Amino acid sequence: MGAAAQDRLTPAGVSESAVMKAAILVESLTGHTWKAAEMLAGKLSQEHWSITGLTRMRQPDHAAIQEADVVLIGTWVHGFFVVGQAPWGLSTIAALPSMRHKKAAVFCTFALDPGKSLDKMTRAASTLGVEVIGGLALNRGKLPEHTEIFAERLVAAAHSP
Repeated sequence: MGAAAQDRLTPAGVSESAVMKAAILVESLTGHTWKAAEMLAGKLSQEHWSITGLTRMRQPDHAAIQEADVVLIGTWVHGFFVVGQAPWGLSTIAALPSMRHKKAAVFCTFALDPGKSLDKMTRAASTLGVEVIGGLALNRGKLPEHTEIFAERLVAAAHSP
């Protein structure tokens, strides 16, 4: 069978070989981060991405991670008002399986100020062997707007060399 025959089209008319696949790993306390992850999954699906899995970081779907081109890692920010902000679960990120040769993006939800949470998450994710292609702090009061921005950036970054 020739290459053209193997290149199937999805119902939307997008070449199946061009579809990006994403696994989403989330840690959520109050549901805001989980909601953000669901919104991201929906927005990426609209861009013809396939979501291989949406699971808790503490119980990752290894098959979904292996199948994915991009792994999204999300958590929430804790701290005392605007002092001592940090992403929750850095040790959980560090305990994820190795993801060598994968691209990843990090995101966190926050109420007042994310501080340097994205930098800390990027460092933790980098220890897994991924190439971190971006990240965004999502204000929990502006999830629709911020998830739209993040999805647009992910689509652009994932297709960059």
